[in-house]
This record gives sequence, C-alpha cells and structure tokens, in this order.
Amino acid sequence: MADKNRRVLISGASSDIGQAVAAKLADMGFSLALHCHSERGLGELEKLIRELKTPENGSHVILRFDVADRQSTRDLIEADIEKNGAYWGVVSNAGITDDGPMPGMSGESWDRVLTTNLDGFYNVVQPTLMPMIRLRNGGRIVAVASVSGMVGNRGQTNYSASKAGIIAACKSLALELGKRKITVNSVSPGIIETKMVSEEVIEHALPLVPLNRLGKTEEVAALIGFLFSDDAGYITRQNISINGGMC
Repeated sequence: MADKNRRVLISGASSDIGQAVAAKLADMGFSLALHCHSERGLGELEKLIRELKTPENGSHVILRFDVADRQSTRDLIEADIEKNGAYWGVVSNAGITDDGPMPGMSGESWDRVLTTNLDGFYNVVQPTLMPMIRLRNGGRIVAVASVSGMVGNRGQTNYSASKAGIIAACKSLALELGKRKITVNSVSPGIIETKMVSEEVIEHALPLVPLNRLGKTEEVAALIGFLFSDDAGYITRQNISINGGMC
C-alpha cells in the first residue's frame, strides 16, 4: 500500500486506459489528480471518484485543461501543486488520433496530433519536475506511448511520429533524473480494447497478434501499477510494450 501523501497526476484520465490506471493506482493507495479536457470527461471522472472514494484510498481531485495549451496546462498544474502538494508521480496518458495516409494528410491533422500527443507530454510533465525533485523522495514518471511508435502503422504517420518522440523523450529524461531516484519509462500498448480502436484497425492488426485477442485496459493498468511499485525501483529508461506478441 502506497503512502497516501504520494500524489500522482494522470493526464487523459477519462479515457478507457486512463480510468483503468486511476482505479489501479487508487487501489494501491495513491492520492490522484485526474485530468480531463471535455465536459463528458469531467462527468466520467466525477463518477469515477465517487467509486474510488473509500477510507483506504487517498484524496482525489479533478483538473480540466487542454494539454495542447501550454500556459493553461502549466497554470492549473502549478495551482494544484501549490494547494495540494507536489506530485510523486505522473502518468502522461492524454493523446488523440487523426488517421489517414500521408499523401492526403493535412497540415492541420499533423499538427493537431503532434501538438496534443508530443507537446502535451512536455506541457504536462515539465511543470511537475522541480516540485518532484524538491520532495527528495524519488518518484515515478510513466508515459503511454504505442506499438505504432516502435514499428509504425499504415495511416498513422502523425500518431507514430508522436509516440516515437515520447519514447525517445522518456529515455533522455531518465538520464537527467536518475540521480534523483526518479524513474522514467514508457509503456507501449498494442491493440487494446478501447473506444479509440476501430473495427478496421482490429481487422487489419489482429492477425498480427500471436495471442489472437485484444489487450485489456486492466492489463495495461497492471503494468503501469507495477512500475509505480517499490519493486520497480530499479527499472528506468525502458520502453515496455504490452502487445500480445506483435513485435
């Protein structure tokens, strides 16, 4: 059971994977700052917090902002840290897709995905770092990347580029924070059963999965939960793929 004073920020917490990660980390005893962007996401997180609120769990708050908006992201994160304390850990999970073949891909499509996914990683994580370092208590940073960032995927040049960038950024950040005993890793899911996965993607990609099934959000959450555990204190600068054997 984690110390209730250890706070964790989860961006994209209203997504399928985000909610599963929130439930896992709450069960481990962390206090959570749960991020969403949309009105619908806000409602889902309010419901989730009601379900997570038990005497054994820490306290949880909701932060609403657009991770692509650097200044508002920084302002709201800094305000939460000032009010409730620094984060011991961060799960950078917010992301979008806007698929299409590169020859017909608009600049807006490219920019929107890169700004949300890759810039969003910087926008969320960077303001948390100095407060985390000042805790002098180690820490955990996990970014949700994708198997597409490892091997590419047809129709996802923008998405693949953003996720490959996240993997590389985590490896560099791990070097910078290692002396502070803050571990930094990325997790790259394959085809996970979420609302983001279309029937077309399943039809194309499922034959490439040796286990012949979609992954579950709870399985991704279990991996991230392990990386937040004391047992994972010697794991850093790694990209761990959970993909049923795709690659």
